[in-house]
Amino acid sequence: MPKSSLKIVIDELTVKKRADIIVASMATDYSRAALSKLFDLGNVKLDGELAKRGDKPKMGQVIDVDLSPIQQEPDVIDLPVLYEDNDVIVVDKPAGIISHSRGRYWQEASVASFIRDKTRDMIGDRAGIVHRLDRATSGVMIAAKHEEAQKFLQKQFADKKVKKEYTAIVYGTPKQSEAHIIAALIRNPKTPQQFMVNIDGKHAETEYHVTDSNNGLSIVYLKPYTGRTHQLRLHMLHIGNPIVGDLLYAPGMPQEDRMYLHAHSLTLTLLNGIVTTFTSPLPKSFKKRFIR
Repeated sequence: MPKSSLKIVIDELTVKKRADIIVASMATDYSRAALSKLFDLGNVKLDGELAKRGDKPKMGQVIDVDLSPIQQEPDVIDLPVLYEDNDVIVVDKPAGIISHSRGRYWQEASVASFIRDKTRDMIGDRAGIVHRLDRATSGVMIAAKHEEAQKFLQKQFADKKVKKEYTAIVYGTPKQSEAHIIAALIRNPKTPQQFMVNIDGKHAETEYHVTDSNNGLSIVYLKPYTGRTHQLRLHMLHIGNPIVGDLLYAPGMPQEDRMYLHAHSLTLTLLNGIVTTFTSPLPKSFKKRFIR
């Protein structure tokens, strides 16, 4: 069990450096994001006083760090299992659950924590995870139980041999009932947690068709040919029809109880050589939101 506290005496190697940089260099088992949070929680002190990230301690001063808040084990969650064998497990991820934690000790209940006891000979907070769904997205996720299975599945995703299909509710009705969107994506330099359409970005490609429209909303079937971060959300925004409940890319829209994007189908080859399609039924909330 790692120590729950850390004492750092400032010397010639750490003097004049920022407090957050010093702490990160001395607590390498933890993510920078988790350690930064400790400053907000008041768990980092400089000579007994609350420390700020930007403080630059003097020679001989002491930084005390209480690590206990980021050593907590994640809550136990139970996820619906769609399929399971000796190699893989397929779950129906609810909206609001993350795919994996953000750092070794910055834990939160996730798909990774749910499958942890089902994996073997793998370590780390992302053990078994071969692809991700955004926190706000629900639907089918496959995970590996051992390293051979993980490499086998990861290669299929890398080689673009996995077929993924999604359903979304979007604002408005797209001008074309079906289309093929090709729009490169790049991280937004002004807002790092967001991405944006930009010709200098990475190639991103999505096919869609509208299946129904009602009361200023449309149900759209989406098939991504690439797997860029936030791809479907950005491509629908790009054509003027953002996904309902997308707080990151449509913040001016009315408050919703979730983002209406669901991974309803995943087709790939299992280790036994059989091409298999896994499906997740559309959540009841989609129908309620569309017809209200």
